[in-house]
Amino acid sequence: MTLTLDGVTKVVQGQTHIYPTSLTLEKGTMNVLLGPTLSGKTSLMRLMAGLDVPQSGKVIWNGEDVTGMRVQERGVAMVYQQFINYPSMTVYDNIASPMRLLGKPKSEIDEAVRRAADLMKLGPMLDRKPLELSGGQQQRCALARALVKDAGLVLLDEPLANLDYKLREELRVEIPKIFEASGSIFVYATTEPEEALLLGGNTATLWEGRVTQFGPTAQVYRKPVDSTTARVFSDPPMNFLKISKAGSRLLFGDGQSAEARGALANLPDGRYTAGFRPNHVELEQHTADAMAFRTRLAVFEITGSETFVHLDHHGERWVGLIHGVRDLDIGSDLTVYLDPSHVYTFAEDGALVAPAAYAQAA
Repeated sequence: MTLTLDGVTKVVQGQTHIYPTSLTLEKGTMNVLLGPTLSGKTSLMRLMAGLDVPQSGKVIWNGEDVTGMRVQERGVAMVYQQFINYPSMTVYDNIASPMRLLGKPKSEIDEAVRRAADLMKLGPMLDRKPLELSGGQQQRCALARALVKDAGLVLLDEPLANLDYKLREELRVEIPKIFEASGSIFVYATTEPEEALLLGGNTATLWEGRVTQFGPTAQVYRKPVDSTTARVFSDPPMNFLKISKAGSRLLFGDGQSAEARGALANLPDGRYTAGFRPNHVELEQHTADAMAFRTRLAVFEITGSETFVHLDHHGERWVGLIHGVRDLDIGSDLTVYLDPSHVYTFAEDGALVAPAAYAQAA
């Protein structure tokens, strides 16, 4: 069982929503579409489902061209962020409705409904109507209905966004297990890099209607092919710094320089963009090789046991995620440190030149 997008595009009123895209998704796989709002995640899912027809290219299901086939004729289940339930039906009947349409035996329906309801913690609520449920319970009802449909392709468009934190964390762990047993192709859209990492499987990063990279989630995170992918797969976004390599020195363009050590020492002379994630910014020097940067503190935010520092580095805005609660003075000068092994190097056109040393070792 495979789903292949072969050069599909989507254009609406002359505006391109999806540029030529080719992807192949395999049976029993978890596939995450990761990107910011308006990056094309929902548009791509609608092409997969058959809700929209591509302007060019083909959608191929198990070797069959289904590009023009209606969604009703495909084995597809889809759950949106804004849940959809039948208000006049009970929770039981909502969950059972796909199986009844398929003419399944009553005993099989009952077993599947109760199993799905238990997984979604809806067992005591089967006799209620959707409007008697909380928003999170209504979303779980929609998820349970997708589960019992036994579809070959399951599309979830930010399905957990409206749930409370505890339940969201539980379902992030359970959803892959739930659908893996069915052997379905599973596609999950999210704006959150952390959610992609928790779900695992494969990830496609999207930016302005283009898939910038597709592969095993950990690999895409650790070895982004370009600076755009690195920006998408980092929250807060990856920090960037224009640098020049000249002999054994790195020049930062503002009079600062440092000895090029580690992987950075092997760079040919030239101009680059260095990228580093917020969690690699330090307020103390932990290694002898660490590079020091003079910055000004614009804002800081304490979030539990961590502190976000928003820094101004000669007009460039950086964000650091620092362990511990820090008492800092806004507007003060702040020296921050960066281990060269955590630096990605990109060419001027954005293509990855060298991944961070920790990513190479992973």
